Amino acid sequence: MHTVVAKVISQKGTCEAGHRVGDEFVIGQSTPNCMCSWAFYTLFPFAEVLQFGGSFPWEKDPSTALVACPDPDNPVVFELSRRELKY
Repeated sequence: MHTVVAKVISQKGTCEAGHRVGDEFVIGQSTPNCMCSWAFYTLFPFAEVLQFGGSFPWEKDPSTALVACPDPDNPVVFELSRRELKY
């Protein structure tokens, strides 16, 4: 199993959760602290695929995925990247 890091790579408008470009959240065995719950619910299925070694055929890098939050007026785009789990 892997850890997934969600990094904000784009943010337009006003994010009600205050997310900004460069923010990073670790998605492992628990919910990331201070991450917008709407963004987390959207990212979670993609993060699960990456955590368990899967990939998405439309992504150039099999260890990443680009996912946007569901707010169409103030989109925040996250890059999910698979990392080796360190004990």
